[in-house]
Amino acid sequence: MKIDPDLRISELGLLLPPAPRPAGLYKPTVVSGKYLFVSGQGPINNDGSLIKGKLGADLDLQEGKLAARQVGLTMLSTIITHFGELKKIKKLVKVLGMVNCTPLFDQQPAVINGFSELMAEVFGEEDGVGARSAVGMTLPSGIPVEVEAMFELYVEE
Repeated sequence: MKIDPDLRISELGLLLPPAPRPAGLYKPTVVSGKYLFVSGQGPINNDGSLIKGKLGADLDLQEGKLAARQVGLTMLSTIITHFGELKKIKKLVKVLGMVNCTPLFDQQPAVINGFSELMAEVFGEEDGVGARSAVGMTLPSGIPVEVEAMFELYVEE
């Protein structure tokens, strides 16, 4: 049975933060053919502020994972604000998770699990888990995690 992600957010009692404004010259979401591309999202708190910190210095693995989950909530808000209802999404196809971390921190995949686990809760295991990469780097504005994603859409025939 297909999960209604909009209803699932309500059932899970999830609070979505405000969708952030673009921080440069880009579109938050782009539809091309049957795919929805979502630009990189950072962890926005419900009050609109950013979660900040570097994994391996300021934040531990659990804090990073929670920040990645918050990125997922931010992405859902961005999709709803700039694209529309989540039930138009068939499945998550690809995720790129970027972690702001020290050179010795090597748990990027575990951090990005915070995002992936949320998507599985909202869209279901079958449709909410896609291909994924998780890498370490320096991120803008001191955010600990950034994620971009590609979703397949239902196409009317």
